[in-house]
Amino acid sequence: MPRRLLPTLVALVLGLAGLAVGLGYLHRIFAAEREDARASLRSRREALEQYARASLGQALREGLDASRSTLAAAKEDPLVATPGLYLREQGEQVLPRLALFDTAGDSPAKDRYARLRAGTEVADEDEGPWKERLERMALVEQSLKAKDRRATLLSLMALLQHRARFVLASTRDLPSMLVVLEDVAARGDVVPDLMRALVRDGLVDGQGGGRLEGLQRLLLLKRSRLTPEDFDFLRGKVVALSTRVGVPVADFEARTREMASTPLPLPEDVREPVLARSGWYLEPLQGSDVRGLALDLSGLLAGLTREMRERGLLKADGHVTLPGDAPVLTLASLPVAVESPEWTRGEEALESRYRIKTLMLALCAALALTIAVLAFVAQQRKYRFLELKSDFVATVSHELRTPLASIRLLAETLEWRVAEGADAKDYPARIIREADGLGFLVENLLSFNRIDKGRWVPKLAPVRLDELVSNLRRDLESGAPMPVELTADVDARELNADAQLLRLLLANLTRNACAYNTRSPVRLHVQTLSGGRVHFTDNGTGIPASEWEHVFGEFYRLSGRDGREVPGSGLGLALCRKIARLHGGTLRVAASSAEGTTFELTLPEYRPEARSNA
Repeated sequence: MPRRLLPTLVALVLGLAGLAVGLGYLHRIFAAEREDARASLRSRREALEQYARASLGQALREGLDASRSTLAAAKEDPLVATPGLYLREQGEQVLPRLALFDTAGDSPAKDRYARLRAGTEVADEDEGPWKERLERMALVEQSLKAKDRRATLLSLMALLQHRARFVLASTRDLPSMLVVLEDVAARGDVVPDLMRALVRDGLVDGQGGGRLEGLQRLLLLKRSRLTPEDFDFLRGKVVALSTRVGVPVADFEARTREMASTPLPLPEDVREPVLARSGWYLEPLQGSDVRGLALDLSGLLAGLTREMRERGLLKADGHVTLPGDAPVLTLASLPVAVESPEWTRGEEALESRYRIKTLMLALCAALALTIAVLAFVAQQRKYRFLELKSDFVATVSHELRTPLASIRLLAETLEWRVAEGADAKDYPARIIREADGLGFLVENLLSFNRIDKGRWVPKLAPVRLDELVSNLRRDLESGAPMPVELTADVDARELNADAQLLRLLLANLTRNACAYNTRSPVRLHVQTLSGGRVHFTDNGTGIPASEWEHVFGEFYRLSGRDGREVPGSGLGLALCRKIARLHGGTLRVAASSAEGTTFELTLPEYRPEARSNA
């Protein structure tokens, strides 16, 4: 039995090995799917972060571009409000405006204003422009006292022309203009638009001398030439004058209050757009010039988060952040991060599915191993059962052989003693025929058992087919249960076979033809063909095409045409095929119909050189 189980064991081992390889490849596929899903998750996250980075950069650039006109105006007009704007030119901060003052410690502008009011200001000989300014101021004063409106306007225009031609120090220019305009506002009747321009907006010199700034703008522009005390003093006077002539002062006072005392702590070298965590977005201009925009970084990120949620790009629990602690971030590589519990849930779901698939593979492997073990045990039990069956058949057959021999002996004696009585003469013949049938059955059982267990080694020798047919004809004449006509179309061909086994094979085909036949006589025909083929044809009831292979099964029997049960063991055709295979040949149903069946037997022919070698 171990030798029989060896092919089964080899097949199971090879099957399990193939299954292991398949499961291994499947596990690799699952691992690759997990990595692909992770990559897809990372790709989606990176795409969202890229979108957030681009949206943030676009918002910063658009915000700064929107303030371009305000920056240009603020650069020229110190009264323009510049909330959240930054401008640096030639290394100096222009916006937000700085409160840069002269640190001399005294108050020359305030003192000069007092002397001008008291009429005690005198110019030195080398101060020609200042002396001329004082003279023109005196002409304006005389015109005002004379209440000559035309003379006042002419003398004022002459003063403005002189002011446009000569640039005096701020500590002289500002107090002198302030005194003149205060006097004009208090005693003169000058054109109101001119007064407002001189106090606030300024005038354009028609002779190409440039622009004459009003007092408000001039004071803001020249603050670095004044001491803090002078600035505060002049600011108060300008506010009072502006109020008197009806010029707005709210923006002027706001500009004086919002001036910073120190420059903003922003990076010096800005070569590309950057974002400072302190709340500024900066862009480089020509040279070392820089412009920028103050921003609410947390509010900007919150707005971007809200926008992405509204677009369906983020869940309600997701948000955009700027991780890290670097004080300055370049716009091209902003470390924008999209944080969401969705990523964590996705990773956990991936791992969960991967673990489930791996567990399923392990269960499949365990199940396959269990099935293999059960199959091996079942096969072992099957072979054990077959051995028991074979032993049983052999035992029963052996036990039947002795009584069958006794029956035949008694029948022959009976036949001899009652040869003279006609009535009893049929019984002995019937006993002999039945005994022969039982003997044939026993012979089939014994032969089947020996061949099935590999105990019959065929004695191969040259066998003439015509001699086999002749022997078969003699057997039919002496023991056929019904009339049988045997015809043959055979030549002197020799087969390399065991003569006893071939005789048993033909006898089984003959008995099978007689059992499945309703005609009388039973006609049999044996014919030889090329290639070692032998056709055995009968005129029986035929075999359905669907049963052509099944009839060669062990213990398989077909019912008769009228449904009657046909006697037999079901081993005849199975034994015939085993005999054919034992010789290295084949046996099959070549054709079958209601007119009969043709079996094709193929056996190796005897070669003459085999005899010479022997």
